[in-house]
Amino acid sequence: MAATSRRHSSVPRELSPADYQLLAEFRYLLARFLAFSAEAAHEAGLAPRQHQALLAIKGYPGGAPVTVGDLAGRLGIRHHSAVGLVDRLVDSGYLVRRSDAKDRRRAILSLTAAGEKALAALSSAHRAELRRIAPLLGPLLSELGDDSTA
Repeated sequence: MAATSRRHSSVPRELSPADYQLLAEFRYLLARFLAFSAEAAHEAGLAPRQHQALLAIKGYPGGAPVTVGDLAGRLGIRHHSAVGLVDRLVDSGYLVRRSDAKDRRRAILSLTAAGEKALAALSSAHRAELRRIAPLLGPLLSELGDDSTA
């Protein structure tokens, strides 16, 4: 975080037309990936946010048990919104919500077999799409990371 703060506090160099083109191309590729992701989720019978929730739970750092609050934080949504999302995923058979043995007020979330299957299929498709666009993204990210010409 400190490096980011320093980067923003220094006087930025003037951006060239090539910088704007680079940023526009990155934004375009990101938007295309997000559109792909939304379509893939819909084809799997999930809303994009539901897919994101399953992925956030399965891919939670350290493999620790995930609570509704943790999920809200990972998705950048309010706790009550995460509760509604979890309710829909539980009702659809993709998630199980259990009370924490140590603190009964906390709900621990885990994927069901159906949730695991849906997420595995979506993750495989997303990985393939990322591999497809990686040759386009790699050079852009390298150029964005190289500010030595400033």
